[in-house]
Amino acid sequence: METQHPTAQLWQRTATDLAAAIRAREVSSVDVVRSCLDRIEETNPRLGALVDLRPEEALADARRADQAVAAGAELGALHGVPVSTKINTDQRGRVTSHGVAALAGPPAEDDAACVAALRDAGAVLLGRSNAPAFSYRWFSTNEVHGRTLNPWDPGRTPGGSSGGASSSLAAGMTPIAQGNDIGGSIRYPAACCGVVGIRPTVGRISGWTPPAYADTPAGRVRIDVLPTVQACAVEGPLARTVADARLALEVMTTPDLRDPYGIPVAPARLPAGVKAAVSVVRGIGTVRNHPAVERALDEAVARLTDAGHEVEELDGLPLLAEAARIWSLLIYEDFRPMLPLVEKVGDADIRTSLAYSFAAAAAEWGERPALETYIQGWARRATLVTQLQQLLGTDRILLTPVSAELPFEQDADIASPERAAQLIAAQWPMAAVPVLGFPAVTVPSALVDGVPVSVQLIGGRFAEDRVLDAAQAIEDGTPALRPPLPLG
Repeated sequence: METQHPTAQLWQRTATDLAAAIRAREVSSVDVVRSCLDRIEETNPRLGALVDLRPEEALADARRADQAVAAGAELGALHGVPVSTKINTDQRGRVTSHGVAALAGPPAEDDAACVAALRDAGAVLLGRSNAPAFSYRWFSTNEVHGRTLNPWDPGRTPGGSSGGASSSLAAGMTPIAQGNDIGGSIRYPAACCGVVGIRPTVGRISGWTPPAYADTPAGRVRIDVLPTVQACAVEGPLARTVADARLALEVMTTPDLRDPYGIPVAPARLPAGVKAAVSVVRGIGTVRNHPAVERALDEAVARLTDAGHEVEELDGLPLLAEAARIWSLLIYEDFRPMLPLVEKVGDADIRTSLAYSFAAAAAEWGERPALETYIQGWARRATLVTQLQQLLGTDRILLTPVSAELPFEQDADIASPERAAQLIAAQWPMAAVPVLGFPAVTVPSALVDGVPVSVQLIGGRFAEDRVLDAAQAIEDGTPALRPPLPLG
C-alpha cells in the first residue's frame, strides 16, 4: 500500500495520513481545513460539487479539534479530518433540500445516524455535496444548487445521486464524503470520477434519520420511509483510496435498532490473510460492454491474479439478471405514489427522467403492475438473497462491470425515451446489488482516453473485509489512477 508523501499539500493527503498527523501534532486541523477551503475556492466554482459552505464554522470546529489534541483528550478515528455530507441527509443546523426548492424547509434539528457517527469520530463537517432532485438520477443537477461537473471530463456525468461527493473528492476538496445508495448512488459516482465507493451490507450503517413531516390540507402528517428505501438503501462512504474508504466504513458502522434493518452489534472482523476466490461476471446477456469496460475487467483480473486470488470466469449469473429486473419493479412501484409531488414541485429534468424511467419499467412489467406481481417480486427477492449468500459465503466474491458504458454524457437520461432505456439496461450491475442487500465496492482499474473506468466487487453479507482487500489489490496495481486531479 502506497503511503502519502508527507510533503504533499495538506489537501492532497489521505484521510488516514491526516488523522495520524493531527493526532501526532505534526499538523493542525485548522491548517488542514484551511488547505481544503483554499482548494474548494480554487476548484468548486468550476465544478459545483459542494454547497452550503460555512468556512468560519468549519474553522471553529477545527480549532476545537486542536484544543482537544492539546488537552490529551480521547480522539476519534477521524479527529480533525474534513468530510462532506450530502444534501439529502440530515445534518444539524443545515437544510436537507433534496435539490428541490419546495422541500428546502427549516434546518434539521438533529443529525442522521451516519452523520452523528462521523461527528462522534471527530470529523470536521466541511460542506454539503450536491445531488439531483429527489436523488433519483445518475446525474447531479437541480434547480436549487445547479449542475455538478466531472473533473475528468465536464461533458460526462460525475454520477448520481452522490455526484457532488465524487466530484469534490476527485478534485481534492475533502478526502472523504458521505453518500447513500439505492441504485448505484455511491458506486456509480465513485466510478465516474475515479474514486472508491463502498455500498455496505444493509443494516451495517444505520439508516435512521429524524422523522420527516409535511403540511397538508388535513394537517401535519409524518412521512414514512418507503419499503424499498428500508430494505435496499444504505448510507456509506466515498473516498480517494481504499484505505480511507475502509476507515470511513469502520467509523460509520453504527449498530442501531431504530433502523428497521439495523443490527445490534458491529459485525466481527473476518479472519485476515484469506484470499477470496473471484468469479467474474462480465454480463447478463442483455447489453454489450463498451471495449473500455472489457479492458477494465481484464486489468482487474490481472491485478487480482498477481495478488494471489484464484479467478474464474462465469458465463453469466442468472440471479443477477433477475435481481436487476426486479429492481425496476420494486423501486418504481414504491415511488409511484410520489409522482404527483414530483409533478407539482420537481423541476423539468426530474419530471422527464422519471417519465422515461417509468416507460422503460412498463416495457418489463406493464403499465400498472398488479399488486400480486409486486408481492411476488418481494417474495422472489428473498429467494435470490439466499441463493447468492450460499454461492459466496465469506470467501468468494464477484467481479462485475460498474456499467456496460463509459460515464454517460450529461443528461443522457432525458435525451429520449430510447436513450433512457439504454442507460437502465447498461446499469444492471448498479441495480442488482441493492435488491439483494449485499456489500459492493467500486474501484478504478483502467484509464481509457482520459476517462477512468472502474470495476465492481460484490461480497457475501457483512463480508466487506473481503471486497475491500480485493479492491486494495486492484488499487495497488493502478497507482497512476490515484486522484486528486491537479486542475491547476
